[in-house]
Amino acid sequence: MSNTAQFRVAFGKKDEVVHGPDDADVVISVAAGDAHLDPTSLYMQGKLKAQGSTGALFALLQSGEVSAVIQRLASRP
Repeated sequence: MSNTAQFRVAFGKKDEVVHGPDDADVVISVAAGDAHLDPTSLYMQGKLKAQGSTGALFALLQSGEVSAVIQRLASRP
């Protein structure tokens, strides 16, 4: 089973970078200032928000994909 995700990294109000399909299994949102921290810890602290499939979220967290993508999006030019 392949899980699709949409990632949203917020830099400020109405200023965010979005990556992934609109019909994703899970939508993951985090503030740019927190993007360098461990996504699993951020989720447990309520700083990383997820909407949709919790199973898809945990699979993506375990794979390391969440960390790689949010760090890349947070380092926008």
